[in-house]
Amino acid sequence: MVTILLAIKPEFVEKILNGQKKFEFRRRVPSANVDKIIIYATAPVKKVVGVARVREIISMSPNDLWNVTHEFAGIGRGFFDSYFWGCDVAHAYVLENVQKYKQPRELSDFGIRAAPQSFVYMDK
Repeated sequence: MVTILLAIKPEFVEKILNGQKKFEFRRRVPSANVDKIIIYATAPVKKVVGVARVREIISMSPNDLWNVTHEFAGIGRGFFDSYFWGCDVAHAYVLENVQKYKQPRELSDFGIRAAPQSFVYMDK
């Protein structure tokens, strides 16, 4: 099992933290079996704000994935379709036990110098 630090836009981070968004969508996922995500809110926040367990990663056609996740997607269908345009397979981390840090933390607290483009492995 592996922990990753995942870069997520602040508007989506807020929805994850308040329970409106229970899925984090990605065009690609790591080859390792991810069981925990450390949540990094990208600019303008630029802080590590929480952590979540990954119950599973769902991978299927974009249309099928939307049908399974739309109730707690935290995004609209138009944004979803635009994000997955041209993809045969879409992925979603199923998030649970989301915990917001009392104090946002710096990347340097985790031994990371620069924000990842998508994600960075924290352990293997």
